[in-house]
Amino acid sequence: MEPTEGIGPAIIGPPEADLVDQEVRADMGRVDGKVVVVTGAASGQGRAEAVALAREGAQVIALDLPEQAAGLAEAAADLADRIVYRRLDVSRPEDWRALGAWIGERFGHVHGLVNNAGIPFRARLAEVGLEDWNRVLSVNLTGALLGIQTLLPFMPQGGSIVNVGSVAALTAHYPVAYTVSKWGLRGLSRVASMELGPLGIRVNIIHPGYIETPMAASAPAAFRVANVAETPLGRAGTVDDVAPLVVFLISDESSFISGAEIPVDGGQTGHGGAKSLSDAVRASTSLSPAR
Repeated sequence: MEPTEGIGPAIIGPPEADLVDQEVRADMGRVDGKVVVVTGAASGQGRAEAVALAREGAQVIALDLPEQAAGLAEAAADLADRIVYRRLDVSRPEDWRALGAWIGERFGHVHGLVNNAGIPFRARLAEVGLEDWNRVLSVNLTGALLGIQTLLPFMPQGGSIVNVGSVAALTAHYPVAYTVSKWGLRGLSRVASMELGPLGIRVNIIHPGYIETPMAASAPAAFRVANVAETPLGRAGTVDDVAPLVVFLISDESSFISGAEIPVDGGQTGHGGAKSLSDAVRASTSLSPAR
C-alpha cells in the first residue's frame, strides 16, 4: 500500500513555541524579577537569606552596618549584579527615610521585605537596665515597624513581608529584653497581616530555633548543649535550614499564606517542654532491672 501523500507522522508533544516557553520558565528563579529588601543581611542568617533570594532571581537590597559588609561581598561574589548593599541602622527613622527616597528613585517598587535584623542581650529580669531594654526593642521590634511603614508605599498587590522571630517568642526564654522584643514582633506580624491583607500584601513570621550563626556562637557553650538536648531532631540548625523558607514565603508559591507563624526549630517548641520529661523516664526505665 502506497503512503498517502501529504500525511506525515503524528506530532507528539507540545508545539515548538511551548517548548521555548518551558525552557524560559526553567531558567527563571522562584522570585525572578522581584525587588526584595533584607535587613541584617551582611552576616549569618540574613546573609544566607539575601544570597538565596538573589540566586532565585531577586534583586536584593541588603541592609546592615558597615562592619559586616565585607563578609557579604565575599559570599555573594558571583551575584554582584543582584545584590546591592546599603548601610542602614534599622532603629534610626532617618536612615529609613533616606532608603525610601533612594528606592523611589532607583526602583520605584519593592515586592518583598525580610525583617531579619536583630541583636541579642542576655540579661535576666532582675538585671536588665532600661537603656539596654530600649536598645534591644529599638532594633528587634521598632526596626521592623519602621521597615514596614517605609516600604509599604512601594509595595504592590502580591507583596510579601517576612518577619524573623525566634523560639524565644514561643516560650519564656530567660533573656527578658530579647524575648519580649520577639513576642512583640509576633503581635506586629498579626496586626500587619490583618491590616495589609486587603491590599493584597501577605505578612508571616518564622521562628528559628538554635541556628549556627555568629550570634548563637556568642552564647555560652552550655546554651548550645541545652538547646540540642531539647530538639527532637537532635542537632543544631543551620542558616540553610532557614533561608529556603524565606524564599518560599517571598515567592508567589505562598500566595495564600498570611498570618502564619512557622517554627524552624527541629521540633523544639512542638513538644511543649515534654522532651526532658520523656528522656528522663526513658533513661530511668532503661536502668531499671528487667522483670
